[in-house]
Amino acid sequence: MRAHPGDAGLDLASAEAVTVHPGMRVAVATGWAVAVPEGTAGLVVPRSGNALRHGVTVANAPGLIDAGYRGELKVILVNLGDEAFDIGVGDRIAQLVITPVSAGGAMEVADLPASDGRGVGGFGSTGR
Repeated sequence: MRAHPGDAGLDLASAEAVTVHPGMRVAVATGWAVAVPEGTAGLVVPRSGNALRHGVTVANAPGLIDAGYRGELKVILVNLGDEAFDIGVGDRIAQLVITPVSAGGAMEVADLPASDGRGVGGFGSTGR
């Protein structure tokens, strides 16, 4: 369910009670299985409130759900905080965003075309 009309993400809630201790990773069951339409992908993203207040986030953010996947959605949470984080049945733990994907591919080339500005500068090359 979406918390508000127009929200991009569907709330994913826990189907089980679990405690995530500091430094721990756990796959939390949601009780949901979905059929993501062809040409789209499901992205499992963190809830910002859990990340800010408790240091709990999605370990593989964004988690990727391909159109062909039909199993139960589980959310891999990690506790980067200093205290245990208790999750109850029905607690919102992440969000699912359905987004279009391109069917583009990759090919090996000898040289890459030039780009304006950034070039090969890498991470942080555009300054602050």
